[in-house]
Amino acid sequence: MKRALISVYDKRNVLSFAKGLEKLNYEIISTGGTLKLLLDGGVNAKPVEDITQFPEMLDGRVKTLHPHVHGGLLADLSNESHVEQLESLKIKPIDLVAVNLYPFKETLAKENITHEEIIENIDIGGPTMLRASAKNFKDVTVVVNPDDYDAVLQMLAEDNLTFEKRQQLAAQVFRHTAHYDSMIANYFTEVTGDLFTDTHSPTFEAVQSLRYGENPHQEATFYEIPNYKGISLATAKQLHGKELSYNNIQDANAALEIVLEYDQPTAVAVKHMNPCGIGLDDTIAGAFKRAYDADPISIFGGIIAVNREVDEATAKQMSEIFLEIVMAPSFTDQALDILKQKQNIRLLEIPMDEDVDVYEQMVSVKGGLLVQTNDAGKVTAADLEVATDRAPSEAELEDLLFSWKAVKHVKSNAILLGKNKQTVGVGAGQMNRVGAAKIALEQASEKAKGAVMASDAFFPMPDTVEAAAQAGITAIIQPGGSKRDQDSIDVCNQHGIAMVFTKMRHFKH
Repeated sequence: MKRALISVYDKRNVLSFAKGLEKLNYEIISTGGTLKLLLDGGVNAKPVEDITQFPEMLDGRVKTLHPHVHGGLLADLSNESHVEQLESLKIKPIDLVAVNLYPFKETLAKENITHEEIIENIDIGGPTMLRASAKNFKDVTVVVNPDDYDAVLQMLAEDNLTFEKRQQLAAQVFRHTAHYDSMIANYFTEVTGDLFTDTHSPTFEAVQSLRYGENPHQEATFYEIPNYKGISLATAKQLHGKELSYNNIQDANAALEIVLEYDQPTAVAVKHMNPCGIGLDDTIAGAFKRAYDADPISIFGGIIAVNREVDEATAKQMSEIFLEIVMAPSFTDQALDILKQKQNIRLLEIPMDEDVDVYEQMVSVKGGLLVQTNDAGKVTAADLEVATDRAPSEAELEDLLFSWKAVKHVKSNAILLGKNKQTVGVGAGQMNRVGAAKIALEQASEKAKGAVMASDAFFPMPDTVEAAAQAGITAIIQPGGSKRDQDSIDVCNQHGIAMVFTKMRHFKH
């Protein structure tokens, strides 16, 4: 008679699975709550103590860690010596294992849980049985996902459980235990405050299988960090529209990061991960109008993020143009009625009240991974150093700080022009800084007169300042720190331009 060991946290369909195994002449071994469920359901299951001839000990920390269990799991039945050792020690092989683990994610998510309680919820016996079974998959069928029960039963009944299927099941196990162990490792890493350790083991859970990646010939999936504590697109509630694409998610995340920079009612329009319009106002309808007016051409087909509820007045404006996505903390019923009339728009509801200041950013490179803390650098008026003879006025200072928050999210080399809490020109991703400035100034045209300029990094030469002066820029904010800062300062002084240094750069590659 073949033997199956069943001990699961996720008890979906486990009773019918055990009954199916009994019909195939399997002896069932089980533990704890699973054993009780099977016995109550009419399965003739044996407690694991009958196999080990040893009671549970240490408050359940030790119950399956025994040679009669692991010998039965790890024996290579094609090895004569292994078979002889099993017979001499009176150990019977275990042919099938169905085990899954209490999700550590749920342990960490419990309110007011203590460090000691978390430690007690680290499973030792379960992962050990899974790994042993998966290692010996050619002799042991190991099932970690209840969704596989029916297929496994059918294959067993037809005597058609192939080597390839066993290997697939084993692969699922190792992914399951790796995810489990990574969550524990990351918890301890966070507790100890370690950063950039010798090994890095992030783990993610699939949110959505995407139709394709950046281009139709690329494959893609959207994953989330389990129990992420900050504001995340992965937890957004989609109220309308078709599924997000890879590029939608990239752009939406960029818009979300920008809008979270501002406390006032703010609207952000993004195209290709760069802001094409940002507007601040006393109302969200006014903020959206400013964002639209900043670049009414590029906003077409854009991604919108606002940090206040979308009301009827705002929705009416949005409905007049084609938009891919609108993200907001909430929508009024009237706004939803208006926007849902547009079939292709995606509406995402995402809380924007609680966020984390510092988080880990990961970028894949060929054969490796770059990891850094996010650019959480902030600058206030008190941090600024006035470098020129003239200090900025109060209105200029307000626009400088507005523009500095915005340029942080523009691809380098980046120049951004702001005026009256509105972007009026954006130069993104250029190979030289004066090229970025010329794009921003050309886009702004007459609006450049009286506007302020923000640069994500210092000016290596005064040519950008000279272009700004010719266009009528009145104030500049930049990190400073170039060997030739004085050249730029001199040009500013010649034209009465106020310039302040932040002593912080915002490269974005």
